Parts: sequence; structure tokens; C-alpha cells
Amino acid sequence: MAVSANRLELLQIADAVAREKSIDREIVVAAMADAIQKAARSRYGQETNIRVDINSRTGEIKLQRLLEVVEDVDNPSTQIYLELARDKNPDAQLGDFIADQLPPMDFGRIAAQSAKQVIVQKVREAERDRQYDEFKDRVGEIVNGTVKRVEYGNVIVDLGRGEGIIRRDEQIPRELFRYGDRVRAYVYDVRREQRGPQIFLSRTHPQFMAKLFTMEVPEIYDGIIEIKSVARDPGSRAKIAVVSRDSSVDPVGACVGMRGSRVQAVVGELQGEKIDIIPWSPDAASFLVNALQPAEVSKVVLDEDAERIEVVVPDDQLSLAIGRRGQNVRLASQLTGWDIDILTEQEESERRHKEFVERSALFMDALNVDEMVGQVLASEGFSTVEEVAFVDADEVASIEGFDEEMGEEIQSRAKAYLDRIEAEQDDKRKALGVSDDLKEIDGLTTAMLVALGEDDIKSLEDFAGCAVDDLVGWTERKDGEVKRYTGALSAFELSRAEAEAMVLQARLKAGWITEEDLHPTEADAEGEDEAEMEDAAAV
Repeated sequence: MAVSANRLELLQIADAVAREKSIDREIVVAAMADAIQKAARSRYGQETNIRVDINSRTGEIKLQRLLEVVEDVDNPSTQIYLELARDKNPDAQLGDFIADQLPPMDFGRIAAQSAKQVIVQKVREAERDRQYDEFKDRVGEIVNGTVKRVEYGNVIVDLGRGEGIIRRDEQIPRELFRYGDRVRAYVYDVRREQRGPQIFLSRTHPQFMAKLFTMEVPEIYDGIIEIKSVARDPGSRAKIAVVSRDSSVDPVGACVGMRGSRVQAVVGELQGEKIDIIPWSPDAASFLVNALQPAEVSKVVLDEDAERIEVVVPDDQLSLAIGRRGQNVRLASQLTGWDIDILTEQEESERRHKEFVERSALFMDALNVDEMVGQVLASEGFSTVEEVAFVDADEVASIEGFDEEMGEEIQSRAKAYLDRIEAEQDDKRKALGVSDDLKEIDGLTTAMLVALGEDDIKSLEDFAGCAVDDLVGWTERKDGEVKRYTGALSAFELSRAEAEAMVLQARLKAGWITEEDLHPTEADAEGEDEAEMEDAAAV
């Protein structure tokens, strides 16, 4: 059978739209079928069940009305008696559908316009789905595009088969784009939204620089050199930590390249951003000393529980270590993940002297001794009365100028002082209404109980309901700035593990959990694994 010109035109239109929009031809044909179905319903009635088939090879259009086979007909437009249905198909049963052939129809102006809207809508939806499916797997990649337009500082980029947006805050400062400019950016997010997929691009993201180095340095691409962390102050300065898996390959030298060719290619793309390439080290102190380059570091003191590090630098290196507007220390903190406190050698000396004077005064007051004895104890490294009271007696007696009798007397006074303080703290605890049950929690001192009472944690149930953060505090890092929040027991040297153990004890004593919950048997663990596998299989 010869194919009519109209049918050929239909297929040609479907091919053209599919090529232009980069979508499947079958989707376009299905959209046309939906459009014809809508037009046919406007002619034969909206309640009519119409099926449209378009032969994707010949372009032939079939219009059929589907009638449900029933015993009692309520709506002749959608239903048919079983006897009449069997006249058309002897095998018809109740609940089946009989296809009634409809004659070809001519589209009126309104029907044609309606059909066009349906096709446009379906094609647009298919195009959006195609764009989303294509770019959702490209998050974390660098893409190239052309500037299409600039709206209120946001740059719309033509990516060929989609559009991306570089928001103003994702652009390098003082960077200007004009229509037609070539631009390279990092895909950091793709979202499916009502108006279509939104492809968010960035030129300030730390991983943008990491990906640029991957493109410029073959050793990184091959996995010989690994980028451990990146910190950026976009358009100004950046630090990147690298480590080599091959001892014969210098990670810093490979990233710099011959006469700086590799790093200069990245610097050029980032509008002259200065880049410090830092050798990564598993030792936090060594890594931090490297990260603070070009400043020299005299001493480093780590507090691993709080992830805080104290750095002492020579007096003339302070401004270099901090950097302009704190840039150097801020980038070093972001690169290492540690909070950094910087002191000069003079400041540290003054602080140590102040601590020495305070400890000497503490011993003079608590032990009722003269200034010389207090200074001797402080200089021997004792920092609290507890250390003096419970250290081995020989250690106190062996201090130069002390004898065994004097050592015993000092320890006796220290213990009497602690007993007096303990009694005062216990009276304060009772006045605050803190329950005696909390005294049974291992690790909780009377001073801690007073602090809990002042924070309105007074019963076993109150303490059992606490999170670890409520006790030891927490930190939040945003835009390179660290904000510290205190907990009820932040004033005490309490680790997160110790705080968690205390809370679990309280929940055990309160009956919230059992010993089996704390120490599940192997059989219980196997049962939980099997249950998880069954849940996963069900999903």
C-alpha cells in the first residue's frame, strides 16, 4: 500500500523534532498519538475511551473507540452489551474491551492548536528528562560551555545539550563574562525542578581546582599522586595537600611541573589565584607545620579530643603565619580540619609565667604554705591540688629541699583541702536539688554534679536523656569560620567517649536499655543481619 504524503510528513516531522531536541523518535510519535487522542475526544466526547495507534514505519493512523463488555449498560459511549459484543467477537467475555474502528477525522483550527500544545508539552518534558538523566551523572565533573546571557550577575552557560547557571557567589571575584565567552566550570549539583532540570556550576568550589590539577598532572589522573584536601579563598589564594603513592615520585614537584608549567596552567584558569602545594603527612603536627608555610613554626601542641592545635611561632613570623586578614591561618585550618590558635614565643612565655603564678597562688592558699614552697611545687610540674594529694609520696619527698616528713604534711593538707571542697560542693549539689542517683554514675564528680544542676539536669532521667553534645559541647564550621557551643560539662576535661559511657550508664540504670543492648551476643548480631537482609530483599 502506498504511503500518503500526509503520512510521510508526519514521520518527517517526528524525525526532525527528535533530532533537534536529542530525544527518542518514539517519544515524539507517542506525543503525536496523545495529541490526536485529545482532539478525537473533543469531537466524540470527553468520556469516550479512544485509542490512537501510529505506525512508526508507515505513518498510518488508526483511531479506535474502546467499549467495555458489561451486562447492564449505563453509558453507551463507553460500554456495550455482552450479546452485541459477541456479534463482533464471539470470544468476548464480561470485562473485556471491544475496539470499534472510527473513521479518519479532519482537525479543526481549535483541535489542531490543542494537539500542537500537547505535542510541545510532551516533547518539552522528554527533553527535560533527557537533560536531567544526562547531567545527574556528571556531578563532580568539569564542563565547557559558552556564555549565553548574564542576568543580575548570574551567568547562564550553554552546555550544548543543556543550560547551566553560575550564580554570582560561585564566580571568582572581579571575573567578568560577556556573551559568547568560553567558560569552564565544575558541576556541583543537578536538581529536577518544575521549570526543568537546574544544572548548578561553580568556579569557586575547592574541587574545581582539584579537577583542574587532575587534568594538568598525569600522575594524579593515573592515581600515583592523590589530592588529600583543598582549601580556597577564590581569586586570591589556595592551598592543596598532595601525597605520592610512589616513593620515587615527588608529589609537589610533579604538580608544579617543568618551570612551573603545570601549576601556571591552573593559576591562569583561576584568574591568577596563588596556589601553595603542600606535602600531606599522616602526622597532624607535621602536616600543620607544612600547611602554615611560608611561616616558620617553633612548637606545636595538639588537643586531639577537641581537634584543636596550638602553634607557637617566632615573634617576627606572626603576621606571616596569620596572613592578610587571617587568610593563611584560615586556609591552613580548612586544609587540615583542625582549629588553630597561633601564639608568639613572647605570648607563650607570658602565658606560662601567668600560669606559674596562678598555680603557685593556688598551692599557697590551698595548702597554707609560703610563696617559696608554692613556687617549688608549681615548677615541679604540679598543676592541681589533686595531683599533689594523690601522687606517690616518694615523689613529693624527693623534691629538692623537701624531706619525707614535709612531703607527708603537704599531702595531708592537700587531702584535707579536697575533703573541705568536696563537702562544700556536695552541699551546693543538694541545694540545687541534684538527685543522689547521679552520684552512682562512674566518672561524675561532685563538681560535675553541681555544673549539671546549674544547667537544670537534676535527675537520672534528665541525664539519661542528654546527648553527648549537651554535655561536652560541639563546634560548627561554616564558610571557613568555626563557632563553638559549650555543653553542661565543657569546663571539665571530658572526652566524647567518656561522656557517652556515662550517658549509657544512666540509661541502663533508668531501665531504658538492657545489658544485652550494650553487649549483643553473636546470635543476636546474626539475627539482626538476617533481618536486615530480609528487609533489603523485601524492598
